[in-house]
Amino acid sequence: MAAPSLLILAQQGRLEFEAIIFAASLRHCAPDFTGRLIIAEPQPEGAWSGHGTRIGDDTRALLDSLGAAIAPFTARHFGAAYPYGNKIEALSVLPPGQPFVFFDTDTLITGPLDLVPFDKARPAASMRRKGTWPVPPLYGPGYAGIWKSLYDRFGLDFPSSLDLSQPDEHWERYLYFNAGWFLGPDPAVFGQRFLDWALSVRHDPPEELACQTLDPWLDQVILPLVIHSLGGGRPGSGLAGLDGDVTCHYRNLPLLYARESDRVLEVLEAAVAPNRIKRRLREWEPAKRLIYQGKGRSKVRPLFADGLPSREKPIRQALKKNGWWWD
Repeated sequence: MAAPSLLILAQQGRLEFEAIIFAASLRHCAPDFTGRLIIAEPQPEGAWSGHGTRIGDDTRALLDSLGAAIAPFTARHFGAAYPYGNKIEALSVLPPGQPFVFFDTDTLITGPLDLVPFDKARPAASMRRKGTWPVPPLYGPGYAGIWKSLYDRFGLDFPSSLDLSQPDEHWERYLYFNAGWFLGPDPAVFGQRFLDWALSVRHDPPEELACQTLDPWLDQVILPLVIHSLGGGRPGSGLAGLDGDVTCHYRNLPLLYARESDRVLEVLEAAVAPNRIKRRLREWEPAKRLIYQGKGRSKVRPLFADGLPSREKPIRQALKKNGWWWD
């Protein structure tokens, strides 16, 4: 079976620089990976009309030299009003009938991606998640009632999605993913179902969702339904590296320096060391200060020398207080 296509998103600003880091780390850590790297670029029209979205020419040339193909698409349904919807609509740029893996752009490849057994994988997604949705109201419905209403909406078997090793009404009993990576055998089928069901729930949510917010969680609400409907589920042990030693979803460069391992830092800095990458990446303030001026190691890392808080919020607060945060 051929290696899957990798899909990330990029547009003007932070995402184009994160795309450079992704592509550079892929070539550094997985030089034998034979799948295509496709970078979906929303166009400044449709749901992104009036917004500057096109990747800069210098970035475009660098990504091309790193073996990435930039694929434009027009967002019709989400765009600036719900940027997370890009990952739903961008699946349309992939060749139908061929396996794919979507990654959030703020991901670092840290190991041999070519050795991950994608050919044996059912549709699945990242388990590096927390119980962010739903938030059951005091007087109900609970987790089961909320999730079952969605499975019923689309004619899915709810009981077979449950992790029965977890207690009733504990959030981990119910199929829930982080949308930082997800994969499947056919992006056309996956993407159309993802889009149709997301629009259905956004425009006409079941009454059990009356107290729930769908922004920014809509993609993560619909993702498990799509995966379950296509015969997938929680990832098996073969995919463990995608939430472990093969990829790192760092989410934000200051957070990477605050909480990731020394090995992750070493991979990042080695991957972006070549001059052709450095020349462009230095134009992005976080990379300039944290990577190339060494402030990530000399200033950010020491802030947490006595240990990391267990929650992300105080980490962010400490970074902002000390001037080491960029949105």
